[in-house]
Amino acid sequence: MADPDVKRLPIFQVDAFTDKPFAGNPAAVCLLEDVDLTDEHQQKIAAEMNLSETAYLRKLNSDDDFSSSSKFGLRWFTPTNEVALCGHATLASAATLFYMMKNPSPQLTFQTLSGDLFARREGDFISLDLPENKTQPLDREPYSQLLKALVGMTPIRDFQYCRSVGGDLLVRLTDDATRQTLESLRPDTVAMLAAHTQDIIRGVIVTVKGSVENGCVDNQGVMYDFISRYFAPWNGIAEDPVTGSAHTVLASYWAKELGKTEFYARQCSARGGDLKVRLREDGRVDVAGKATVVLQGMIRI
Repeated sequence: MADPDVKRLPIFQVDAFTDKPFAGNPAAVCLLEDVDLTDEHQQKIAAEMNLSETAYLRKLNSDDDFSSSSKFGLRWFTPTNEVALCGHATLASAATLFYMMKNPSPQLTFQTLSGDLFARREGDFISLDLPENKTQPLDREPYSQLLKALVGMTPIRDFQYCRSVGGDLLVRLTDDATRQTLESLRPDTVAMLAAHTQDIIRGVIVTVKGSVENGCVDNQGVMYDFISRYFAPWNGIAEDPVTGSAHTVLASYWAKELGKTEFYARQCSARGGDLKVRLREDGRVDVAGKATVVLQGMIRI
């Protein structure tokens, strides 16, 4: 006999920035239907799912429908806290609506803590319309212990900070660094946490300029403009597999460095993912990727 006090909500697990299951960046997507979950419940579900992000889609009006409406509320929670912007969980949310709810809208709008975000169909890709997040140079001396825990003795060319995305450090390795250099980094996340306890860092981006010579090419030999990894132990994420929001920072940085606005990029985690990124003149960033749904069910609360 069904327990009337138990609520059941549709929940999906989506691998974002990949077209293959068990690659890219997994996110949970929960449809709130007509249930108004407390922040505490949303945090507990995110901890239970134990993915880098759990997204919550909510209707904005009582007569809205996940299968036909085009505008929704969206929030993101890590296993430990709510965040202001998450690209891959936004992509996962759009994929859930497009692919699982059969929503026919050509574009979806999400009301978020970072303002209105948009997701468009572009062939086999879903393109996210996100805000640009600019960096500023930063004195690296106060962060010397953090950088040692992050990259060891690997030489650094540039060190910058982006406040608007919630506090991301950007560490650019020297141009003689290879893809293997980046992929072989083994940050000591415990030491990173101990080295910096102030509440101004969301995570750290480590990036390398792409070239054929340093191995920054895909399986077809096409060169990546830049590659990166992303570490966020302050948010309970030792390493995020593929980070859409970090590419709003990377697009702004590399546009100045490379003198171009369209990029082919890869995040070089163990799961990995490819992204198409474009910095627009209106201060927005298009971040496009594929997504595949790997799990569908109901969560009991």
